[in-house]
Amino acid sequence: MSRRATLYKKGMLASSFQCLHCHYHVSTEPLYAGVQNRNHCPYCLWSRHVDWKEAGDRLAVCRAEMQPVGLAVKLRRKKYALEGGGELMLVHLCRECGKVSINRLAADDDPEKVLEIFERSLDQSGSHLLQVELGEIAPLQRSGIKLVEVQLFGKQ
Repeated sequence: MSRRATLYKKGMLASSFQCLHCHYHVSTEPLYAGVQNRNHCPYCLWSRHVDWKEAGDRLAVCRAEMQPVGLAVKLRRKKYALEGGGELMLVHLCRECGKVSINRLAADDDPEKVLEIFERSLDQSGSHLLQVELGEIAPLQRSGIKLVEVQLFGKQ
């Protein structure tokens, strides 16, 4: 039996889930999502608290809804990264336990919804953004709008 079949049989792989927030059916197949470990909805961008220590471990016991509260930039130390650039990440806040997590944007995420979350985050202040700043993640401020537009829409 293949490794994938063994993991599927043990319930460790799923090809889809239903969003807790908007109830849409979401495929977790990397071919569609463009990411290996999908746990947020591409339509509303809400997530579920599934990971405990690292992306894809699926060991969290909370399992509550995680609200998208902003965008951040994962800083890169690789020589091919653009100056001041980095990968856009979604910032999620667990509505049950308060954990903050950072998730990669997926290829099929709604770019208009991502922009809406970014704009809404500019009017917020909260301890979750401070928690993000303490890691290797830089929360996006108003000055990050050009980076967001370039990565979402290819605008220069």
